[in-house]
Amino acid sequence: MAGAGNKYQIDMCRGPLFGKIVLFSVPLMLSGILQLLFNAADLVVIGRFAPHEAIAAVGATSSLTGLIINVFIGLSIGTNVLVANYYGAKERRNVSRTVHTAILTAIIGGIFLTGAGVVLARPLLTLMGTPDNVLDKACLYMWVYFSGMPFIMLYNFGSAIMRAVGDTRRPLYFLLFAGIVNVALNLFFVLVFHMDVAGVALATVIAQGIAAWLVLRCLGQARDACRLRRRNLRIDPVILKRMLWIGLPAGIQGMFFSISNITIQSSVNSFGSLAMAGNTATSSLEGFVYIGSNAFHQTVVSFVGQNLGGGRYDRIRRSILYCMACSSVVCLVMGFGFLLDGRRLLAVYNSNPEVIAWGMLRMKVLFTTYFLCGMMDVVSGALRGLGHSVMPAVITLIGVCVLRVVWVCTVFPLHPTMGNLMLSYPITWAVTAAANGLYLYWVCRRLSRPEYGVVKSA
Repeated sequence: MAGAGNKYQIDMCRGPLFGKIVLFSVPLMLSGILQLLFNAADLVVIGRFAPHEAIAAVGATSSLTGLIINVFIGLSIGTNVLVANYYGAKERRNVSRTVHTAILTAIIGGIFLTGAGVVLARPLLTLMGTPDNVLDKACLYMWVYFSGMPFIMLYNFGSAIMRAVGDTRRPLYFLLFAGIVNVALNLFFVLVFHMDVAGVALATVIAQGIAAWLVLRCLGQARDACRLRRRNLRIDPVILKRMLWIGLPAGIQGMFFSISNITIQSSVNSFGSLAMAGNTATSSLEGFVYIGSNAFHQTVVSFVGQNLGGGRYDRIRRSILYCMACSSVVCLVMGFGFLLDGRRLLAVYNSNPEVIAWGMLRMKVLFTTYFLCGMMDVVSGALRGLGHSVMPAVITLIGVCVLRVVWVCTVFPLHPTMGNLMLSYPITWAVTAAANGLYLYWVCRRLSRPEYGVVKSA
């Protein structure tokens, strides 16, 4: 499966493992940081050059957006696992079938999500208790943002294919270019045309379109089994079924994550628009810490998937341990580092002292415990790389989603403070990480059995 693009790819089945994990994960981490910097730029522009209701409006949509798109984003995980597995087993035909099925699925899914976002935005935001002074702006942001859903889906599915074969550098380059365009357009639309939330959303859509085009262009020029050809675009039912089997539980898990976050966001909304603005600013900073867990989550999926295809079970176990250790260290260092300078960082988003005070309440609880989220993510990623997606989704549904809703409905009303509300996060992370960890231990003990070889050819 060699080709001209191999200088960007990493052989995950041979050679020093720890060094390759670091080499693979660093571009992922930088990509995530860049994405968040550009997202943060959205909020900074809004916070600095528009009323605080505008930043509250953007924040009010984040959980809802995740709810609507997470099922399809989960399918990109199925794409990653299948491509990695087939690539490791050197099954060129199945790699090609997966690539073309994934891209067409992304296009169809993106069109569907555009319609869903436009139709459901106002009813769901109203159901969440979004204040009247924020509601119209939040709806406008979602309508514009969801018009670019096909681009978002194409970038996510395309970059998942590239990660599966060890290429994390070129998605980083594409994101850097698109992000610079995003920031420039933010300033142009907000400062020149005074479009506030609509301008920020439109800038994001254009930037995502550029990123999607670059990824598709890269796949179209590939010289190995990942090459994308328009004439080969079709849904392969067998491949789609396998993508759904692996990716759909992950997507549903993400959807329920969003439902639980919507429940928490609704409780945050009860404190008013200043609390919403502070929560939004901290959530933006929180994203930078999350990058640590997410980068190693994506890394472990690809490394486990390829080594499962190649029958390298010893490397699977070591990959999991290395990724878990790295994720925990990165989350701890970044979390405490941000917390030490929290007030100044929040002031970048909004200088209102009340907004900063509300933001610090969230920061003190979450930033000291985020390593638990990192461990939870790596464990679930390892299970998905091994082809186990249903059980971790069920465990996460109960351990995170159900438990958070129970907390909001029972514990929070007894002491309705922001700190008490935020405690639901580390508690649910710890419970879920422990439960999935036990299941992963059981799966790893059975790795040498024949049924845990490469996904069978169609």
